[in-house]
Amino acid sequence: MNLPNLITLLRIFLIPVFILVFLTPTEPRSAAAAVIFMIASLTDLMDGYLARRWEQITKLGKFLDPIADKFLILAALILLVDFHRVSSWIAIVIIGRELAVTGLRAIASASGIVIAADDAGKYKMAIQTISIVLLILEYKVGFFNFHVWGTFLLWISMILAILSGVQYFMRYLSQINSESMK
Repeated sequence: MNLPNLITLLRIFLIPVFILVFLTPTEPRSAAAAVIFMIASLTDLMDGYLARRWEQITKLGKFLDPIADKFLILAALILLVDFHRVSSWIAIVIIGRELAVTGLRAIASASGIVIAADDAGKYKMAIQTISIVLLILEYKVGFFNFHVWGTFLLWISMILAILSGVQYFMRYLSQINSESMK
């Protein structure tokens, strides 16, 4: 157990805290839930950075980090659908992509193939996080409507999710084809 893994465990611990706070989305609770979600999201950047910088990448970290990310995003999307802030079909597309890519990476890993995250997936995650925070808050400040901007950014993240998902499958198929040529 090292600091990056402890930070990942903190993110996992924050997920039920986020859910409990956001279950009744009053304005103050939504603000608190948004802060908890942002802190949990920032731990994703921090644990990966520290693990690489300190050369403390572990099998446990490789396993827990993506699962923690998925649970955080899935919990937020499911609650946002329940509160009618996100269309269910958009959540299904995003969740379906996450499950498909996770399954593909597991299959690839069992075959000794590593499919690293690409830039589209990283941009997707950043835009998705911002959109979810805006949708959790759902305020209107002057002409700025958090719900409208959050929905717009979620659409962009959904498009990037589809594109990066296709890229994962194409890279996997390319690696399988190159292995079969040997």
